[in-house]
Amino acid sequence: MLNRIKQNIRFDRNEFSGSFGDIGTDLPLIVGMIMVSGIDSASTFIIYGILQIASGLYYGMPMAVQPLKAVATLVIAGNIAGSVIYGGGLAIGIIMLFLTITGLIKKLSTFIPKAVIRGIQMGLGLMLANIALKNYIVEGSGVMEYGLVIVAFTIALVLLGNRKYPPALFIIGLGILYALFFQIENPTTLFSSVKMEIPNFHIPKWDDIATGFLILALPQIPLSIGNSILASDQLAKDLYPEKKITVSKIAFTYSLMNIISPFFSGIPVCHGSGGMAGHHSFGARTGGSVLIYGVFFLILGLFFSHSFDQIVKIFPMQILGVILFFEAITLVFLVRDIQTKKSDFYIALVVALIACGLPYGFLISIILGTILYYNSTRINILK
Repeated sequence: MLNRIKQNIRFDRNEFSGSFGDIGTDLPLIVGMIMVSGIDSASTFIIYGILQIASGLYYGMPMAVQPLKAVATLVIAGNIAGSVIYGGGLAIGIIMLFLTITGLIKKLSTFIPKAVIRGIQMGLGLMLANIALKNYIVEGSGVMEYGLVIVAFTIALVLLGNRKYPPALFIIGLGILYALFFQIENPTTLFSSVKMEIPNFHIPKWDDIATGFLILALPQIPLSIGNSILASDQLAKDLYPEKKITVSKIAFTYSLMNIISPFFSGIPVCHGSGGMAGHHSFGARTGGSVLIYGVFFLILGLFFSHSFDQIVKIFPMQILGVILFFEAITLVFLVRDIQTKKSDFYIALVVALIACGLPYGFLISIILGTILYYNSTRINILK
């Protein structure tokens, strides 16, 4: 029993490094939702941290929890109110629970080919790489910031995959040093507003559930099926075959998180292949990294929620951009295991371009890619 726990949960330098492998995706989306919607920051961070911890303990591998990307984008773009966010999260959880209990999610996993899943992962990787470069690294950067990026990028290139000197520890440390020397005039101000907080209980109303279903759940579900469920299942089989993860298991915990979270003012969340790739690429191999990551958000919510906006402004976004970029590249490179089969590679490429280039691209790419796959023998370009 003790050996099994040690295999599933470790706290070493690699797990600490891997624990920050997904922060470049998560933190900006969460902060953006808090800023525009007025949702309670303490509740958001506390519940998000608890869900990370639960996922790490349950799976015993880097099965990270992430904010729902389509939901976050719609909330930030449309200034959607918190009550609708909670209603939409509950609707998403109920839909995914239905797909799990009826076995529909399992049937989809056997019907949708690996080439399409690799295309979805590549498309998501291209989207994240674009965000990292455009929004985090280029935007607002001067000479000092570009210098910071070059140093962080070099560290990642040299140390990526190094088990003795995992790169994220040095990259995050570089960001902290930069903030201390160039951003923070008086570090004690960060601790001046420390105050113990607990999550707010919330009961979603039927109107908010209906509205959330229409404007948040419907755009999100195709992305969740493709990336959160099917792509996460494929990546878990690639990296941790001994865990014997199934789509039904992933879909069930996905649904459970979103059914519970809204009642404690938590944002809609998912599992995701990007999060797993980020944790793994920066050194994580057990659920320990997810626990560490969860404790980080738990502490932030319990004690520092009143000053989180100062912390976010102080820490250089360029560092998050470098981490996000390498998470994205990890996803893109997963396609290499089908590159020798020309037809599958072309299908993955088509799926990736549609997924990252069109509105509702993930839904369209799944449908079109699957049709292309089953008809590839009759399409000359794929031969």
